[in-house]
Amino acid sequence: MRQEPFKSTLDALVPDFHMQEERFARAFALIDGAIARSAFPGATLAVILNHRLVAWKGFGRFTYDAESTVVSPTTIYDIASVTKVVATTTMAMMLYERNRLELEAPVVSVLPEFAMAGEGRREKVTVRMLLAHSSGLPAYVRLFEQAATREELIAMALQTPLAHEPMTRAEYSDIGFIVLGLLLERVAGESSADFCERNIFAPLGMGSTGYGAAEILKTTIAPTVNDKAFRMRVVQGEVHDENASVMGGVAGHAGVFSSSHDVARFAHAMLHGGGKLVRKETVGLFTRRESAPEGTSRAMGWDTPSQPSQSGHYFSSHSFGHLGYTGTSLWCDPERGLSVTLLTNRVWPDCSSKAITQVRPAVHDAIVEALDAK
Repeated sequence: MRQEPFKSTLDALVPDFHMQEERFARAFALIDGAIARSAFPGATLAVILNHRLVAWKGFGRFTYDAESTVVSPTTIYDIASVTKVVATTTMAMMLYERNRLELEAPVVSVLPEFAMAGEGRREKVTVRMLLAHSSGLPAYVRLFEQAATREELIAMALQTPLAHEPMTRAEYSDIGFIVLGLLLERVAGESSADFCERNIFAPLGMGSTGYGAAEILKTTIAPTVNDKAFRMRVVQGEVHDENASVMGGVAGHAGVFSSSHDVARFAHAMLHGGGKLVRKETVGLFTRRESAPEGTSRAMGWDTPSQPSQSGHYFSSHSFGHLGYTGTSLWCDPERGLSVTLLTNRVWPDCSSKAITQVRPAVHDAIVEALDAK
């Protein structure tokens, strides 16, 4: 991770936020109001319209302490499950384009240790099902309570029983993405951290992005939680998710730290034909809502707007995005050429506040209304 200030990149993302205070006054006021109500102590926001970065701003402080560090536009956050799209899904897209990953391949063909005696349903689980959260694996298991090492947690994840028959329902699954991350590493022959740094973050100039953040000064990273149950310390610059923590901070479901302008660079690439990373057709394939199971809102890795949606009321049906448990989100609307990145640490000092679920769609709506009013 190489922290650097925002600058235009070769794919022509142009800073143009000099009018942001007037243009997005209502959206900014919503974020300030949320901070005043303790929905989260701080936030950063980046908005892209076509090839322009039209808003980029920091709000609040690292914590609710009046002496805490002020959030700047370049503040780094633990983006939690936004890792699933910025890193893991994009890694899958690139391996797919290189003809090294077959979407319909059974997971057991790459990870034979995923098989379980007497559990024939596991043979049906494919790479696509892991990406689309239709594998039948459970949403979440507190593996960290029993696993003391990365190897132990991996072994437990690979042997986690299915909760449902594959393809009978879509259930968002961290366990599925842990397995997917391991599968992609097996296919690539290297760690997710190394692959993503070389193939995604560096080519896009995402100098403040990477798995883990120990080498970055804590003055640049917002803390997430005062962990009084597991790690018994303030968690800052290390992954919030406990399963990912036991895995050493590198996992398919969580682990990436980033800033809003870096996530904006990534969004710009996804909105404009895949940028330097993948072809337009591949972006379309992975961001298109799956036709099954019935009622799913999931694409491959990405989510799409459902009712109600955290993207708000105005993002088109072709939009795609993802949320992170720590209070982070990215939503992209290719019809508008619009992306909104909102990073917060709503889990500080604990995860009791759920107010962001009201704040986030309201901010998205205010941004779209401001753009439409021009």
